[in-house]
Amino acid sequence: MASKLERIGTLSVADHDRDVTGMRYVYPVVSRRAGGVSIGVNLNPNNACNWRCVYCQVPGLTFGKGPPVDLALLERELEETLEAVVHGDFLERHAPAGARRLNDIALSGNGEPTTCPDFGATLEVIARALDRHRLRGRIKLVLITNGSMLNKPEIQANLRRMAELGGEVWFKLDSATGPGALAINNCHASPDEHFEKLRAAAAACPTWLQTCWFRRLGQPPSPLEQAAYLATLERVRREAVPVQGVHLYTLARPSLQPEAGELAPLEAEWLNAFAARIQALGLPVTVSA
Repeated sequence: MASKLERIGTLSVADHDRDVTGMRYVYPVVSRRAGGVSIGVNLNPNNACNWRCVYCQVPGLTFGKGPPVDLALLERELEETLEAVVHGDFLERHAPAGARRLNDIALSGNGEPTTCPDFGATLEVIARALDRHRLRGRIKLVLITNGSMLNKPEIQANLRRMAELGGEVWFKLDSATGPGALAINNCHASPDEHFEKLRAAAAACPTWLQTCWFRRLGQPPSPLEQAAYLATLERVRREAVPVQGVHLYTLARPSLQPEAGELAPLEAEWLNAFAARIQALGLPVTVSA
């Protein structure tokens, strides 16, 4: 029987289709921010999330949490994918030139992965896969998260386990104001509540901020939004929260939310100019335009 991976064409940063292989949980993508191939683990195949970001590319997004995981199926899918990527010719056949390297396994997908009741058990499936293929310490384990659950003790324990596996957290901060977070992410937590979740994440596992900025109705983030964001980074430095740096990026794929027509990517020049202001505060920053 032919592998489900054979149905994939050439991977592209413009297409992160989680159903490209027909697998339930595992999907390979080319990641701008990773600079190579990322093997995604989708813990929200039910398209449910506890936030609703206006730029989200998930079709039929609903409010909710991730369902239980068929751990045996996840293990089989991950094994098949790693066998093809690590030991086969998958990268040469399906990754574009310049991206033919395996960078990470990423807990991401169609919703907030830490809402899944089997998040911790999934980490153990991944740990076994890393060891079988001698990848521990050679590739990253990345959690792409909105941060909403990271103050919970059981999630903090899982983050410490991630750190043991060489993992890192990408923590969403698209706005440092209450109205901005509500308008972009439909997040009702206050900026101070979100900051404390960031503090908890960074104490448990190496943590990067991930910030998606874009034009809305033709306008870039307002001077007020820019000032509040930089003030939050100043607080990170002042209070010695061990944040590794910032991944600053803009839209690469079309939103499937009702606000899609209001959104457009920011220009590389704009992002680079703002990145310089972040660097002036002493934090590393990567830019993906």
